Amino acid sequence: MIKILLIDDDKKHSELLRNYMKQFGISLDCAGDASEGFRKLSRTDPDLLLLDVMLPGKDGFEICREVRRNSQIPIIMLTARGDVVDRVSGLEIGADDYIGKPFEPRELVARIQTILRRSAATESRDPVMRFEGIEIDEEAKEVFVDGERIELTSMEFGLLTILAKRAGKKVSRDEILNDLRGIDAAILTRAVDIMVSRLRQKLGDSVKPPRFIQTIWGTGYAFVARRLPND
Repeated sequence: MIKILLIDDDKKHSELLRNYMKQFGISLDCAGDASEGFRKLSRTDPDLLLLDVMLPGKDGFEICREVRRNSQIPIIMLTARGDVVDRVSGLEIGADDYIGKPFEPRELVARIQTILRRSAATESRDPVMRFEGIEIDEEAKEVFVDGERIELTSMEFGLLTILAKRAGKKVSRDEILNDLRGIDAAILTRAVDIMVSRLRQKLGDSVKPPRFIQTIWGTGYAFVARRLPND
């Protein structure tokens, strides 16, 4: 099921949208302001963010800028203001799409489906994942940090690709174990932490704040480097 987070202070509209989207296999979680939105964003790991511009406290533009510092999650901006300047501003700071209120719910669903298909196609089309400071070639099994080739074991390379493919999202130790099971079924939870530590050393990532791998205390890890557009 597709997981989406909506940050909008109109609770009645949010509830109507939540019920409508169920028929399309979309689970919609709702937050009424920036603080609640950021908490849910870190806990629920959604596939896409719906972001209202007019919010109490931090507005949608501020939230979008903050999200984009650490995440490439697809973002659709929602607003009652249909001004061209607003639309351009939203896209310039990292939003993937923009839809004015009032809108037809079916149109919003169509835009969500289109963006998620496009995102999946982009990820599968190019075997090379490019981020600020690091390039990962899945076919050649090569990693370059600041242009310098880094030697990794197959286990370390597997761990890095698991995290990079979910850039900006938290990945639990259990999820890492499940994905690495095909490489070595005997790996233990504690070994994940040790392997991450060794991987960080090889990547030169033993700095604060980290360039590539961030520890999510009590949960797991997240790849935090900003993804670069394909050439």
